[in-house]
Parts: sequence; structure tokens; C-alpha cells
Amino acid sequence: MNEISLSIYSETSVLNTVLVHTPGIEMNLVSPENREDLLFEDILFLSLAREEHEMMCSVYQKVVGPGGAVLQVADLLRTSFEQEDARLHFVDRLCRLLPLQNLQAFESELKQLSAEELWNFALTGASPLSMHALPLPNLMFTRDVAAVVCDHIMLSHPATSARARESIIMSIVLNYHPAFSESKDRVLVLPEGVTFEGGDLLVASEKVVIIGHSERTSFGGVMSIAKHLLARTEIEHVLMVNLPKERSYMHLDTVFTFASDTECLTFPPIIDLDGLNNIVSFSAGTEGAELQTTTHQNLREGLNELLGLEIDFIPCGGDDPLSQQREQWTDGANLFALAPGVVVGYHRNIRTFEEMAKRGYRVVSAEGFLSYHKESSFERGEKLAIKLNGHELSRGRGGPRCMTMPLSRDRTGR
Repeated sequence: MNEISLSIYSETSVLNTVLVHTPGIEMNLVSPENREDLLFEDILFLSLAREEHEMMCSVYQKVVGPGGAVLQVADLLRTSFEQEDARLHFVDRLCRLLPLQNLQAFESELKQLSAEELWNFALTGASPLSMHALPLPNLMFTRDVAAVVCDHIMLSHPATSARARESIIMSIVLNYHPAFSESKDRVLVLPEGVTFEGGDLLVASEKVVIIGHSERTSFGGVMSIAKHLLARTEIEHVLMVNLPKERSYMHLDTVFTFASDTECLTFPPIIDLDGLNNIVSFSAGTEGAELQTTTHQNLREGLNELLGLEIDFIPCGGDDPLSQQREQWTDGANLFALAPGVVVGYHRNIRTFEEMAKRGYRVVSAEGFLSYHKESSFERGEKLAIKLNGHELSRGRGGPRCMTMPLSRDRTGR
């Protein structure tokens, strides 16, 4: 595998390299008894969920072409675990960060597992030892384990212990996989005590990042990220969106995503709110001063001001309030942009796709998109909204953006 160059300066530039996790046997370990501990509201039928996810990956591969890559987290971890130091480091961090799981009692035994045995334990919690841990069904939501901004990557600090092992896995990959050897000094680590998950961060432009202060990302997390980005990257403004601290809106991207530089999918009841301190932007202070803070009436006003653009807010579910609620529940606002004006979302969100069609998007199935030849309308710049079957995947409460972590995009758009 070639060296991976981190490069995310936009939410919508053409995709080059992306990280995913197709659901595996860990998904079959979710039960009615443990699903709430695992943050799952339902039990997925694995074979159909895999089929749907593999179709999504095929769409991505079509876009990135032979020069890009659709990478699997599990494959990267397996390669990383070929190094003994990676395995020892993984166990050390696991025991230190999850003391309540009593893994310290098995620390020496875990360190003696083979690379394959430890890899299986990392994903499923199963091992040949007289102990077990919970599986990682949420790993398919790779967006949350880290976020690439410019040429840096911010590791998550999950808000729940159920997802802490995912962050450790990503740290091991970044530190030990040979494809990331040139990126080690660009890994941003947050201080202990704050929380951050990648679904709360959107790279609006080369100069502006948006972060949700949500159920999963604390105010301390927002401030730590802002200081890191303003000091170490080309970002000049960090726009904070204060969200209700509820599971239905657990991350900013459950209610707000970009379709193009000037178009966003939104859940109006949350995104259209006005109010003091709902929307605050931070920029670097002068001469060593603290961050400069500016309040905005709402997200539309803040974005238009910082980006210098007029943003079209497209309501998921259309104009009907009930349809908005129903389609936000099934990730209608959680579209993922493959290129400017080329997005993928769940087929079931019919009213959302109708709104896209009103804005000039050609609505096509994933299968139809894959049948295009190389000189397709996608290559010529046509706006496309791609419908992905997600009958099983949507039951996990996460859309295409949740399941996708871009590592590299073109910096010049199409």
C-alpha cells in the first residue's frame, strides 16, 4: 500500500481515499440484552447489512478510481498488529483507559496472544482466555473515530466506554501502519477529560470548520479542537453549533451535512433555531491573546458571513414537519458528498430526494450509478443524488456520512 497523504480542505471536493468498516461477525454478537450497552436500538441482519455496505463501497470505488483507495479499518489493524510493539501498545492503552472492565487482570495473557487472536479480540471481544469484552458493532460508523482537517488528523475521545476501544484501534493504525509513517507528527491528541466524536466536525472550507457541541462532544472538546486547529492548520475560524443533548441529535451530521459548497441538507427544527449563544465562532486572538469570540443569530447567518457565500439550506423530508421528523430519524440529513453536487443517501428518504430533484439533482440508484461508463454525466459535472438501499444499515441509526471517514480529497474540486 502506498503512503497515505492526509488532505481534507472541504466536505465536498472529489473523494480520493476513504476509510470504512464493512460490518463483520461483531455485528452478530449484538443481543437484546446487550444492545443498549452497545448503543444499538435494534439488531441488524448481518448478511443484508454487509450487502448494502458493500454496494456503498462500490460506489466509492467508482469515484476514487484506480488512483484512490477504499480502505477497511480491520485490514489496516491486522497489518499493524504484525508488529509486536503495536500489540503491546494496544493492550497497554486498553488496560489504562478502561479500568472498570478489569482487563488488567489479564494484561500479560493478552500480550501473549498471537496477532490474529488479538485482532479478533479487538473487534469482537472474544479470545481464548477465560474472559471476554463487548464487541464493536459501532466500528462501522468510522466517521466518529477521528477527523481529518487539512493535513492533520484529530483522534476522537468517545463520550461512552462502549466506543473507547475504537479510538485505540485508530491510534494504533496511525502509529504503526506503514502507510501512515509520514503522518505521525500530524496526529492531534486531545487532553484527558474532554469528549469529541468525528460526526460533530465538518470542514466547510479551507478556512472554516464547523463543530457541534452535542451529546457526544463536550464544550471542552470544542475549545481544545479550536485551539489545536487555529494554531497548527490553515483553519482561521471554528464555528460552534450548540445542539440539544439528546440521542436523536447525537452528532451535528445527524441534522446538517453539505451537498456542495453552497448547498446543505438540514433538519429545520434544530438548524433553523435562533438564539443567544446557539452559534458561536472562534478565531485566533492577536499578540498571544485568548481566542476571539463572535456570536451569530443562527447557523445560516454565521456560515454566510464566514464563507462569503449564500448557502441554500435544503430541508430533509421537504417542507412537511412530520416528514422532516420521520426522515431525520432515518438519516435523511446524513448525506455523504463524493464530489461537489454528487451525494449518496438512503433510498427510503423519498421526500429528501424529491427536494434534491427540485434543486436540479438527477436522482439515480446506486446500481444505475455504477453502470455509467467513464465518460458519464458525473464526470461532466452533473448534479447527482444516489439512492442506496439501507433497510438494514439504517436500523443502526447512522447514514452514509456516519459510515465514512475521508482521508483525502482533491483540493481543486472537480
